[in-house]
Amino acid sequence: MLKISALINEGLMITDLSAAHKEECLAEMIARLKADGRIADEAVFLETVMEREAVGPTGIGMQVAIPHGKSHTVRRPALVFAKSKGGVDFNAPDGSLASLIFLIAVPDTTDDLHLKILAKLARSLMHEEFRSRLLTCEDKRQLFTILEEGVSL
Repeated sequence: MLKISALINEGLMITDLSAAHKEECLAEMIARLKADGRIADEAVFLETVMEREAVGPTGIGMQVAIPHGKSHTVRRPALVFAKSKGGVDFNAPDGSLASLIFLIAVPDTTDDLHLKILAKLARSLMHEEFRSRLLTCEDKRQLFTILEEGVSL
């Protein structure tokens, strides 16, 4: 069983995302993966995630988006969390802009790990109280605790 702490740390959290557009947002989040040593090539992974975005929206609604990618450039599974005050358009079915964005990165050697993470994360994010706690918290250590308590992988 995978623990959320194996996927994310405070360095992979952005509490004040500056990007206003999807590709800029993803580039900012992917830069965190590179800085943390989780990926070898930012451009390759950005291309992978943008290709996935072209298949269908990763905005799930309720101000949440869960973009994801599976690539040979990913060294080990990771999750980047970002909060956007202005919101980013991930084409959610309810038309909401994403204020809570979770980027899932997994090596292409894994079977369906990204889908398992995606499903568990989406299930947790269905709860309004969990989303509200994430939206109102600014402290990375507390955000980490909220994620640990709220998402069981």
